[in-house]
Amino acid sequence: MRSAIASGSEASVARTINDIVIAGAGQAGARAAEALRARGFKGSITMIGEEPHPPYERPQLSKSLLQFRDAPVAYIKQAADWTKTLDINIETGAAAIDCDADRRIVSTADGRSFHFDGLLLATGTRPRRLPALEDAHIEVQYLRSVEDALRFRRHIQAGSRIAVVGGGVIGLEAACAAARNGCRVTVIESEEHLLARAFPPLIGGLVADRHRSHGVEFVFGATVTGSTSGSVGLSNGARIPADLVLVGIGVTPSAELAIRLGLPAAEGIAVDACGRTAVPDIFCAGDAALQWSRCHGRAIRVETWANAQNQAISVAANMIGDAVEYNDPPWFWTDQYDLNIQVAGDMRNAEHIARGDPSSGRFSIMAMRGAELVGALSVNATKDMAMLRRIIAANAKPQRADLESPGYDLRAVLKPH
Repeated sequence: MRSAIASGSEASVARTINDIVIAGAGQAGARAAEALRARGFKGSITMIGEEPHPPYERPQLSKSLLQFRDAPVAYIKQAADWTKTLDINIETGAAAIDCDADRRIVSTADGRSFHFDGLLLATGTRPRRLPALEDAHIEVQYLRSVEDALRFRRHIQAGSRIAVVGGGVIGLEAACAAARNGCRVTVIESEEHLLARAFPPLIGGLVADRHRSHGVEFVFGATVTGSTSGSVGLSNGARIPADLVLVGIGVTPSAELAIRLGLPAAEGIAVDACGRTAVPDIFCAGDAALQWSRCHGRAIRVETWANAQNQAISVAANMIGDAVEYNDPPWFWTDQYDLNIQVAGDMRNAEHIARGDPSSGRFSIMAMRGAELVGALSVNATKDMAMLRRIIAANAKPQRADLESPGYDLRAVLKPH
C-alpha cells in the first residue's frame, strides 16, 4: 500500500492508550470521537476546538444556512450528548497552539495543558486570503464558520450587489444563494472557465449557463487588484459595483501543531493509510491530512465532508490498536439551482466517456485511464453515481461499451464473472 508519509516511518509502539486528545472539533474530530466510543474505548477523550460551538455539519456553511433564511445550525450532537452520553470532554473556544511530543502535552492559547497517549490532529483548513483586499474599503467575507455563514446570509437581500471572487464550488454555492434572494451577483474567476481545475469543460459551461439564467454575471481571466467604497477593481481595468465581496479562492491546511512537531506541512500533514504521521502515536484526519489517492496516483488533501467523516472513523480505529486502512475514493457533491452534481475519484488527465445525453439534464461522465475507471461525475443521476463510486472503490475494470450504454446495469460490473 502506498503511503503519504516517509518510507522510514513505522507503526506506533504498541502500548496502553488511556488518554486521547483530539486537536480540532470539526467534522473529522467529532466523528473520530464518536468512533472511539463506538469501538469500546473507555479512556479519556478531550476534544479541543477553536470555535465556541460544539461540532457542527460543515456543508451547511455554503448550502442550507445560505439557501434558507430560517435554517437552524445543524449540530452533529448537542453539547450534553458529548459530555454526558459519550463522556467526552469538549474544550470549545480554546485553540490548541503547541504540542510537546516527548512530554505528550498539548497546550491551548489560554495556557491550559492536556496530557495524551494518543493525539489526533483534526485541525482542518482555513480560507486562503486575498492580499489585494486585506485593507479593503469594502466589506469582505470568507466562509469558514457558522458566524461567517450567518453574517453573509444577513447581507444577501434583494438588490444587494455581491461580488464573488472565485468560481469554485464554494463561491458558486454562495452565488446561487445570493441570486435566489434577489441580489445582483458577479462572479470573478481568474481562469477562462468555471470549475476548470477539477471538472470537464462541459460541466463548467452548463453551470455558468444555469447561473446566467438566474441573473448572475461572470468576469473570466481577471483578478482583483483593489477596492473602493462600493466597488472592486480588476486586472483588466474593469470596476465591479459591490456592497460586499465574498472570497472563495481555496484553503490552506491549519498545520501549526504539525510544524511544532517538526512535520513538513506546507501541502498538508502527511499520513499513511492508517492515518499515522511520522511521529509515533500522533495521527491526522480530515482536510489537513495529506493522504495517498490511488485515483490521482499521488498524495493529496481531500477537502470533502465524506473524507472528513469516513477517514476519521477509520483513523480512530487505528489509534486504539485496530488495523484499518482507509482507501475510499474522494467524493463530493454540489447543488447549483436544480443541478445536483456529484464527483468521485479524479476527473483530470483521463479519457472521458459520456453515459446519457447531456442535453437532457441527466447524465454521467466517466474518467478512464487505460482499463481503469478512476473518476466519475454525475448530473442529476444519483443512482449512477452510487454504483460508479463502488466500481471506482473496487478498482474494477469495466468495459467501455458497457459504461457508454444508459441501458446497461452498472451493478453487473461488480458481479463475479
